[in-house]
Amino acid sequence: MSEQTGSGGLNEYIQHHLQQNTIEVFGGAFHIDTWAVSLVLGLIFIGWFAFFARKATAGVPSKGQAFVELILEFIDGQVKDSFHGDRRSITPLALTIFMWVVLMNGMDLLPLDLPGWLVKTTAGAEVAHHTYFRWVPTADLNTTLGLSVVVFFLILYHSVKAKGGFGFGKELLTAPFHAHGTGAKIALAPANLGLNVIEYLVKPVSLAMRLFGNMYGGELVFMLIAGLLGGGLLMFVPGVLFNTAWALFHILIVLLQAFIFMILTVVYIAGAYESH
Repeated sequence: MSEQTGSGGLNEYIQHHLQQNTIEVFGGAFHIDTWAVSLVLGLIFIGWFAFFARKATAGVPSKGQAFVELILEFIDGQVKDSFHGDRRSITPLALTIFMWVVLMNGMDLLPLDLPGWLVKTTAGAEVAHHTYFRWVPTADLNTTLGLSVVVFFLILYHSVKAKGGFGFGKELLTAPFHAHGTGAKIALAPANLGLNVIEYLVKPVSLAMRLFGNMYGGELVFMLIAGLLGGGLLMFVPGVLFNTAWALFHILIVLLQAFIFMILTVVYIAGAYESH
């Protein structure tokens, strides 16, 4: 489904679909689209799993319960392979990250022009032309950075929990370059601290940029294909074929990126319990 690209061509079409509904909060732009879609999808995930948790039976499960159990067993198995401590809090965290990111990524598979079509149908073409709505939260860097910052603080929490405040601070100053003697330890402390700070900061940044880059790139490809669909009858059939092929391939990206974000979070937390 695609609307015509209009007089401005493909460039105007893409720019239109990259616009966010924003309000100013503390001097910065607050992306309403990202916040609203993320919140709704998070509530859907909670309601979905809570519903089947309450209706769970020891006998033959329903298809819905079996599907939820399959997901939970898969996530728990991945956590068990990567994290060898008490995973009672880690598995729910991994499940939440995986399902929430899958749902947010999956919004990219919905028809690109559906919001505009709904507004056009109810309020007219002129209103639709000036209506913006981006419904792929993970194609917004604010979302992926927000998730990664939470993971960063969780890594710090588990590091302090495993080693204590003194032990964690000592590790920052004495690893990875270990030294014998007070003078050598003091001399190497700045280098150790700098390397450890870089290591800790790289983790959330790489998590955020990887997820954002893949989803933003996928979103742009859908926009380019939608431009073909709006380019007349000659391009309609190739556009449909390209759109279908990319959508099928993008399902793999949606799932894979959610899995990578989840498993790296677990690996990073597991690493917090290890000594350098």
